Amino acid sequence: MASEAATTPENIKERLKASYDAVASKYNEWTLPHSKKRMEYLSKALEYLNLPAEPEKNPAFLELGCGCGLPVTQKLLETHPSARVIANDLSTTQISIARENLITNPEDEVAQRLELIPGDMSALTFPNESLDLVVAFYSIIHLPRTEQTALLERITKWLKPGGYFVANFSAKESENAVREQWLDDKDWMFWSGWGQEKTLEAMKKAGFEVLVAKVETDAVDGVSFLWTVAKR
Repeated sequence: MASEAATTPENIKERLKASYDAVASKYNEWTLPHSKKRMEYLSKALEYLNLPAEPEKNPAFLELGCGCGLPVTQKLLETHPSARVIANDLSTTQISIARENLITNPEDEVAQRLELIPGDMSALTFPNESLDLVVAFYSIIHLPRTEQTALLERITKWLKPGGYFVANFSAKESENAVREQWLDDKDWMFWSGWGQEKTLEAMKKAGFEVLVAKVETDAVDGVSFLWTVAKR
């Protein structure tokens, strides 16, 4: 069980990266069989987006916290024949695994449409109104919650008018939840969140119209998350 730290730990991003690099394969084995909820909410967002199939539309999708690229990044690539997909993860190991999972030939069309970006999601920059959909499953929860608020405001600017954002957040308020060991003895872990009410307030303040907001208990470890679909 996570414990609440009195202050925000130092070097959060470096420690999280080291942890996910160390346990990437174990994490993927643990989480991939339980992808149903991710895919359910991704499908909801895609239904709202309702993109026409014409190749010349060239939609742009961003996934924050793509992990090994399965199944969400893969689904985004399959969603539209000309979609440009940008997938980001803090873990360079996960980015490498995602590249192996998704790109069989560096010269094929998938490789041309996919951009894999390692690093802190808070440091990403995109032109205003350049993205059709932003996806963030089990990823924004690793940011200190003040950074979560700032990121929501930036995501709103990145999205085209009428673009969509689908993500999950901590359902309970917690500033500094820490586990010294999570999946094994190599992975220190940190989570943070505003809780259901304050998260929805922050989304609305950032400029989102929240279309779906539901607290559901995770099948893997019994933790409750706020699942959302929102429109700019």
